[in-house]
Amino acid sequence: MQVLPPPPLLLLLPAVLLLLLHPYTPADGSHVLVFPGEYSHWLNMRSIMEELVRRNHSVTVLISEASPTVNYNDSRDAAKFNFLDFKVPFSRVEFKGVFEDFIHFSMYESHVSSPLQKFLKMCDLMQRTVDVGMKQCDSMLKNEKLMATLRAAAFDAVLLDPIVMCGDLVADVLGLPLVISLRFTFGGVMERHCGHAPAPPSYVPVAPLTYGDRMTFVERLINAVAYVWISATSEVFWRLTIDKYYSEFKNQRSPSSACSTVGNADVWLIRTFWDLETPRPTPPNFKHVGGLHCKPANQLPEDMEAFVQSSGDAGVVVVSFGSMVTNLTTERADVIAAALGRIPQKVIWRYSGETPKTLAANTKLSDWIPQNDLLGHPRTRAFVTHGGTNGLYEAVYHAVPLVGVPLFGDQPDNLASLSRRGVAIVLDFNRLTSDDLTEALHAVINQPRYKSSMHRLSALHRDRPVTPLSTAVFWVEFVMRHGGARHLRLASHDLNWFQYHSVDTGAALLVAMMAAAILCWGGIKCLTEERLKTFIQQ
Repeated sequence: MQVLPPPPLLLLLPAVLLLLLHPYTPADGSHVLVFPGEYSHWLNMRSIMEELVRRNHSVTVLISEASPTVNYNDSRDAAKFNFLDFKVPFSRVEFKGVFEDFIHFSMYESHVSSPLQKFLKMCDLMQRTVDVGMKQCDSMLKNEKLMATLRAAAFDAVLLDPIVMCGDLVADVLGLPLVISLRFTFGGVMERHCGHAPAPPSYVPVAPLTYGDRMTFVERLINAVAYVWISATSEVFWRLTIDKYYSEFKNQRSPSSACSTVGNADVWLIRTFWDLETPRPTPPNFKHVGGLHCKPANQLPEDMEAFVQSSGDAGVVVVSFGSMVTNLTTERADVIAAALGRIPQKVIWRYSGETPKTLAANTKLSDWIPQNDLLGHPRTRAFVTHGGTNGLYEAVYHAVPLVGVPLFGDQPDNLASLSRRGVAIVLDFNRLTSDDLTEALHAVINQPRYKSSMHRLSALHRDRPVTPLSTAVFWVEFVMRHGGARHLRLASHDLNWFQYHSVDTGAALLVAMMAAAILCWGGIKCLTEERLKTFIQQ
C-alpha cells in the first residue's frame, strides 16, 4: 500500500503550534534621552520621538519647568514619553521674554536701526540668552540628584537640539553618543567650526544673507566679509562666555570648549534638503532630513471642513505667521486683513490678537489650525507664511504656492530660496500694503507658472529612496546599536588649528623652498665669481 505524503499545510502544523505556545517577547528597544527645543523646534523633534516610540524605543524628555512650549503634564504625551522636569531659577515669563524681545526687534525695529544699533542689540540678546542658558546648565549639571537619575537610567544615546545649552555637555559627562537635530546656526558657525562642514564663501552663502550659490563679484565680496566677521565674533563670544564653563566640567587641568564638545556629535540631522538648500560639500555624518514631519493630510474638524467646502471652486487661502508670533500691531493686522478681504477665496488665518477692524466676511480667525491638513486639502490654493522651515516643507510636500512675509531668523533666506525656484512671491513685512498682498495672492493663485513650478519642486522633494523621517530615525537607531558612529567622524576634529589649516606643512615647505633658493643663489654666486676671476686672469 502506497503511503501518500502529508499535505503541505500539515507539515507546517508543528511549527505553527510551537509559535502559538511559545511566549512572545518583542525585541528590547533602546533608551534615548532627548533635549528638545522650543516652539517649532519641539514640533519637529516630536516627530522623531513619536517614531522612536512606535519602533519600541523608550524616550525620556529632559525639560525645565519654565518651558513655554513642552507641556509635560499633558496626559496624551505622558502616555508616549517619559518626562523628567527640573527646576530653574527663572520663570516661564522671563524665558519667553528673551524670544519675544528678539522677535519684536526683528519685526518692528531692525529695519530702522543703524548697523551699530543692530550689533549692540544682538549682543544684548545673545548675552541674555547665555545668562538664561547658563542658569539652566547649572540646574542640570550641578543637580546631583538629577545627574544620578540620568546615570542610573542607562541611556543608549542623547538626541539634542543645540538651541538647548549644555545638552552636549550632559552627554559628554554621561559618556553617551550624541545625535544633533539642527536647522542651522547664525552664519553656519556651529556647522563649520564645530562640525567641520566646509562652506567655501565663493559659492556657499552665509546665512542670513539671501544670496544664491551663483553670486556676483560684489555678493561674493560681501559674503566673504560676513563669513570672516561672523566666524571671528562667534569665536570671541564663545571664549568669553561659555568655554570656561565647559572646561570646569570636562577637565579641570586643561581648557576645553563648547565647540569641541558639540563637535563630538556622532551624527548631525540637518532639517533641510537639497530642494531648498544650495548644494555644498558635507561630512559623512551630516544627514539632511528636511521635511521629516510632513505627512498626508487628515480629515479636518467638522466646522473647518464645512467652511472650506463653502469656498466652492475659488478655494481657500491659509495664513499663518508661526507659533512664536502671537500678536501683530493693529496697523499691520488691519493692512493684512484688508488685503485678504479683497480676494474671492475663503481665508483661514491663524491669529490670536485683537480682531482687525478691516476683517472681512470671507476670513475665519483661529487661535490654532491643523496646518498640514489644511495645506493638503484639495481646495487650498495658496499659503501666506512667515517662512518657517516646518511650514515651508509642508507647503512643498503638498505643492501649495506661497506668498512669503519673512519676520526673523532664517526666514528671509528660506523664502529667497523658494522665490528663486519660482514658487513664491516675497514681500517686506513693514512696507507691504494691502494692494501688494492682494496682487501677490492673485499672481500665485491665477498664474499657472507658480503652481507648475511648485509641483516640480514637490516631486523633487518626495523622490527619495527613503522618507526623511525614516532616515532620521535610522541614524538615531544606528548610533544606539553601535554605541556611536565614530567611523563617520572626520579626522580633522583631532587636529589643532595649525595642523587643520596646514600651517605646519606650509611653513616646512616654505623653509625648504627658501633654503633651496639660498643654496641655488649661493651656488650661482660662487660660479659667477669663479668665472669672473678666470676672465680677469685671462
